[in-house]
Amino acid sequence: MTNFSKFEKKLKISFENQALLFEALTHRSYLNENPSWGYPHNERLEFLGDAVLELAVTDHLFRNFPDKPEGDLTSIRAALVNASMLATVATEIGINDVVLLSRGEAKDVGRARASILANAFEALVGALYLDGGYPAADAFIQRQLIPKTADILEKKLFRDAKSVFQEKAQEMAALTPAYRVQKEWGPDHDKHFVVGAYIGEELIGEGEGPSKQIAEQNAAENALRAKDWQ
Repeated sequence: MTNFSKFEKKLKISFENQALLFEALTHRSYLNENPSWGYPHNERLEFLGDAVLELAVTDHLFRNFPDKPEGDLTSIRAALVNASMLATVATEIGINDVVLLSRGEAKDVGRARASILANAFEALVGALYLDGGYPAADAFIQRQLIPKTADILEKKLFRDAKSVFQEKAQEMAALTPAYRVQKEWGPDHDKHFVVGAYIGEELIGEGEGPSKQIAEQNAAENALRAKDWQ
């Protein structure tokens, strides 16, 4: 448990109920190889943390950006809580060093690992909420995630890539883009998709993600780059 203690100190969090921390950092695959571990996997905490995260981010944006319309606030929130951003923050705070995985999962350093890290971040938020209430979870989110808002605004990462690509495609080619699933794999709890963004029958860009929606957004981003429609 030494690593977990260091992890708590590094993040300035302290669990009264350590079992919640162990659960938050236990991936389903770890239990397959370590059935005597004694703690459940983190998917239920992930479910709870997702809702807490959305509330905390929504509350912050509502209070701090009184002049922004609902559409902008929704897009900024989506950019903050999407899997890619959560995986980035999870990596920065060291979740990758403490999350418990099977030997097979531990070797994966691609998109699958990013999804695991994003889910573990949400599970950690859920665990903090159960252990210390909303204030504890909110304080953690304010420290670790909310500072990313400035970067999102500066780089306009909150824009909806699909909407921009559609506008440009209609303007430049008089066609509406279509999205088609090229590949999908993985069990139900860890699906992955590759989606192609097409104008007519021409494949412009591909994107990958843990859901069709995220893969479509990534495909639209890549299509915008390919066409130099940034």
